Amino acid sequence: MKFRARLSNNLPRLLLIPSILISLVFVYGFISFTVVASLSNWDSFALDLSLREPWYQTYIELFANPRFQIGLRNQLIFTVGFLALTTVIGLVLGILIHNVVLAKGFFRTLFLAPYALSFIVTGVVWRWLFNPETGVNLLLDVLGINSVLEAIGVGPLKPGWLTDPSLVLTVNDALGAAFPPLRDMGLQLGIPVAMIPIIIAASWQVGGFAMAMTLAGLGTIPEEMIEAARVDGASSWQIYTKIVIPNLTPTIVSTLVILGWTSLTIFDLVVAMSGSGPGFATEVPGIFVYEQSFRAFRFNSGAAASIVMLIAVSAVVVPYLARAYRNQEEGS
Repeated sequence: MKFRARLSNNLPRLLLIPSILISLVFVYGFISFTVVASLSNWDSFALDLSLREPWYQTYIELFANPRFQIGLRNQLIFTVGFLALTTVIGLVLGILIHNVVLAKGFFRTLFLAPYALSFIVTGVVWRWLFNPETGVNLLLDVLGINSVLEAIGVGPLKPGWLTDPSLVLTVNDALGAAFPPLRDMGLQLGIPVAMIPIIIAASWQVGGFAMAMTLAGLGTIPEEMIEAARVDGASSWQIYTKIVIPNLTPTIVSTLVILGWTSLTIFDLVVAMSGSGPGFATEVPGIFVYEQSFRAFRFNSGAAASIVMLIAVSAVVVPYLARAYRNQEEGS
């Protein structure tokens, strides 16, 4: 009887042992191996895990690599644009569907459906749409917008989209004066035109997820609070800016953290739409890792870039999880 009671008490812990072992090997074990590889001389197909001198030399070379610098710039641009656009889409769609009377389930399904697609499928379709000879450019011709622009003496709108390596809203002069190291790097700081379609495509696919999160948050706001505000004479704008949006702050933060992880690890969508793009205009760290590891066989450089990506993701996710755990402990 004592054995059965002891087994019953310890059964949950015993069931967790296989998961713990798998995590130790396939998560933390592989992370440790990647760290060792990033500090080693493994820069060819032959395995060489001997430590470099100095041990951080790979990271120095990595951050001095112009291609990796461009990848970090593009990653920052993509993350900011993707998070901003997706959050706005999610808020707008969530609020509209929350207030719709008829076919609410239909609209929820309609806008959430793209989230079920893979980024590869999304990338292929949006690459067709942003092809210079079809898609958006063809629509400008069909609608007659380009004809109107030509009639008033303005050239037709035929942007290269994914084939345009130029930057818009460059800030090199301002930032170069404030931070001379940025100027010395020679990196052009601005928004690559070729990244804009990728941001739009990613936001289109994931906007439904942000909408679902918004709907979940709206469901937690007491209707009595909104009705009381209406009785006090508050307008719809005041209700949403003073009550709804502030109460959605925890939902918005959760959405930003989840989408931030997605944006910092983006790879397949960019590969499907443009790869590294013209002049590395759409290069991201994920593509750099793949190219260095599996084409150039510079495994130490690829591993170092992977660790940088891991640190970036951890900087977003770990504080959020720590705060959530702390709040849970305080609540209990």
